[in-house]
Amino acid sequence: MLVYIGTYTKGNGKAEGIYVYDLDQGTGALRHRHTVRGPVNPSFLALDPSQRHLYAVSEIQDAEGHAGGGVSAFRVDQASGALMALNAQSSGGAGPCHVSVEATGKYALVANYGSGSVAMLPIQADGSLAPASDFVQHRGASAHPQRQQSAHAHSINPDPANRFALVADLGMDQVLVYRMDLAAGKLQPHDRPWSQARAGAGPRHLAYHPNGRFVYVINEIDSTMSVYSFDAAAGTLEEIQSLSTLPAGFTGNNSTADVHLSPSGAFLYGSNRGHDSIAVFAVDAASGRIEARGHVSTQGRTPRNFGIDPTGTYLLAANQATDTIVSFRLNPMTGMPEPTGAVAQVPSAVCLKFADLG
Repeated sequence: MLVYIGTYTKGNGKAEGIYVYDLDQGTGALRHRHTVRGPVNPSFLALDPSQRHLYAVSEIQDAEGHAGGGVSAFRVDQASGALMALNAQSSGGAGPCHVSVEATGKYALVANYGSGSVAMLPIQADGSLAPASDFVQHRGASAHPQRQQSAHAHSINPDPANRFALVADLGMDQVLVYRMDLAAGKLQPHDRPWSQARAGAGPRHLAYHPNGRFVYVINEIDSTMSVYSFDAAAGTLEEIQSLSTLPAGFTGNNSTADVHLSPSGAFLYGSNRGHDSIAVFAVDAASGRIEARGHVSTQGRTPRNFGIDPTGTYLLAANQATDTIVSFRLNPMTGMPEPTGAVAQVPSAVCLKFADLG
């Protein structure tokens, strides 16, 4: 099992590029294989469905927040896991922070946080990227006087049926719904184009339940986890529950970051930056509702993102501020992450993606 790690290389970042590690599936330890230099701030990564190509945003914007970001394409060597640069294209906006690939492998989708926009980029036969076939600028604001003065698209995720793309926009307190027109390469606003979050929530990342009926949205600003029912045929969202990601009585500063479900869908996890923990929830598959089960320290500061390996055995927490990735074994009965003792030193780690090249 390989792990590709996105990082920050400029500004406060200390990394050199994209790091490639082996995951020992017996111990949970990470061993360094390659470092891929090139893109500036390759913070978020995505593999295509074939795992033959990898895409990385370049999270760039100037002092005024103007456009400058891009998306880079790489070919994955199937023997070594090494990355070979193919090309790069503009993301159409400033500060691209999230990229995904829809299930046919024909398009990459990117969210530009700084300028609050999303784009669709065709993937060519060799895995390289063509210029964007569509670009949508969000416009709106919400309650927080500093964080929500304008739109901030934070993630874009195709649904399991590959018909819709959901966008969590932190600045507008909305989860937007686009119909993906794969013939024309367009993101079409849906009949019900968004679901409104609570004022000041700040939707950031989301995860689909394996049964396709529920979506879990982690809200950065108010440190909550929201549960939505999702009608995959109609492409509609309805919020049904929201719980804090923090323990009762916590009074410090906190913002959330990432969200993942176990492969079985039985447990849900979210990362807290400030409390520096993984929040654990049990999931009721019939109703989608969640129950808080506790918190586990990430043994470092600012767990930006984390990842769960495809077997559901390990959770790897990327502590951005302390330059570590800490390995936990997931208890299959309780869902709680249990430290393995394995810690990898990775500077300014942001994003983790797993690949099983066989």
